[in-house]
Amino acid sequence: MKLVRWILGSLILFFDFIFTPRSKKRAPDEQAKLDQQTRDFKLYQFKACPFCVKVRRSIKREGLKVETRDAKNNEQYRQELLEQGGKVKVPCLRIEKDNQVTWLYESNDIITYLDKVAA
Repeated sequence: MKLVRWILGSLILFFDFIFTPRSKKRAPDEQAKLDQQTRDFKLYQFKACPFCVKVRRSIKREGLKVETRDAKNNEQYRQELLEQGGKVKVPCLRIEKDNQVTWLYESNDIITYLDKVAA
């Protein structure tokens, strides 16, 4: 089973690399404003998770700058996700806004939220 996961994960990452979406082009001041809005967003993810790849591709397509945190290979990020987010489930977007932190799970919910931010 571990071999099957490794093969599938490698294929997912390979095709993600080959078919990487292009970022939207914006005016520099508009992009700077968007970067300011998303600077406190953190995406907790596993590199080869298909749902995480889906979210990362959406982030790339929208031209957003969101820090990614590998919760599989980094014990500190895994602990943060468990202790602060409540569960080790990815993808998870940590949104810090006005000194309040929100943890958003589910790839479709994250993409919908980021689409609204980018609009």
